[in-house]
Amino acid sequence: MKDAYDVIVVGAGPAGSVAARFAAEGGASVLLIEKRQEVGDPIRCAEGVGTSDLEKYIDIEERWIAAPIKGATINVPDGAPIKLRAKDETQIYGYILERKIFDRALTEKAAKAGVEVYTKTSATGLIMEDGKIKGVKVKRLGEEREIAANLVIGADGVESKVARWAGINTTLKPIDIETGIQYLMTNVDFDEDNVEFYMGNRYAPGGYIWIFPKGGGRANVGIGLLGSKIKDGGRPIDYLNDFVQKRFPDGKIIEMNYGGVPVSGGLVDLSRQGLMLVGDAGHLSDPITGGGIKHALWSGEMAGKNAAQAVKDGDFSEKAMKRYQKEWDARFGKMMKRDLILKNYYLEMTDEEANKIAKALENTDFTGVLEISQLVKILAKVDKKLLLRLGVNQLGL
Repeated sequence: MKDAYDVIVVGAGPAGSVAARFAAEGGASVLLIEKRQEVGDPIRCAEGVGTSDLEKYIDIEERWIAAPIKGATINVPDGAPIKLRAKDETQIYGYILERKIFDRALTEKAAKAGVEVYTKTSATGLIMEDGKIKGVKVKRLGEEREIAANLVIGADGVESKVARWAGINTTLKPIDIETGIQYLMTNVDFDEDNVEFYMGNRYAPGGYIWIFPKGGGRANVGIGLLGSKIKDGGRPIDYLNDFVQKRFPDGKIIEMNYGGVPVSGGLVDLSRQGLMLVGDAGHLSDPITGGGIKHALWSGEMAGKNAAQAVKDGDFSEKAMKRYQKEWDARFGKMMKRDLILKNYYLEMTDEEANKIAKALENTDFTGVLEISQLVKILAKVDKKLLLRLGVNQLGL
């Protein structure tokens, strides 16, 4: 490890690895550090991702695909299921990943681009001079060091210390963070090219339960819900256990993962002088689903390219860093606002209202519906409250 780099990226998840790679491809010298001894472990993700844009960041490889997905079923407590299906055998909605392998593949691509990667290396603070970021304090194998850099990219997750050290308010209200708990199960019987969602207060107040196939009779079975919606001392794991016992009475749990998921629509400040935040560190996951892989890839690319440009210009001012935030807002701001509206709309919905909507959609053909935007347009036709909340601009009509 050298004493100085152009850019230091803290956190080797998808956002950090992609940011580091694009910065290096743009000519910057880059250090990527990860506090854990292995990239991609432990898993804090349901491992599902849509197909669109994925090939832009990495070549599709069988080694990190657990299952291709050709359909989805959305269940509400007493209503008819909403079934989304592919048009034909060639159409794929997305993939269920082996995140431990996928994350390492992204880090490997960064390393091939010239990034220096160090695991089991923790950031312990930012080096500041006259209010400006000048590097990162690190601890590796018991040794503490100061590594100089004019630009730091925080990719250290929802509880980002980098953001807090830089003075960015990362506080999340109870309504803006979900608790996610997931079992990897075996000996379960279900359609292995279809994902299932269970929505409604009976299943998961302010969230949903998912079943994502992993191949060979295995599945990720998890729950994400808002603590602010749970009553009478209930716990997320209690809801999940109740569901598992009823849905998969013979299933066996072989792994458990858990963590917090931001569903706030993103931080107000994604940057400071010499600093940018990507992925969950910027709270950039989808407000509806909590999904964050593609958001991580998008933000990582933008931050990495902007970092390379800042190095070329020798400009690490707050104004220069704001270019990243402006680009994010221009490309994805409208989508994030729409999805935040949808999240809050869903939180107010009773099970009875959800059942009515499902009943109204019984004869609707969802074949070929791939994106949330497509589904929302269909839902708005049967629920005028949703149409009024979103307006024609948000629906893109």
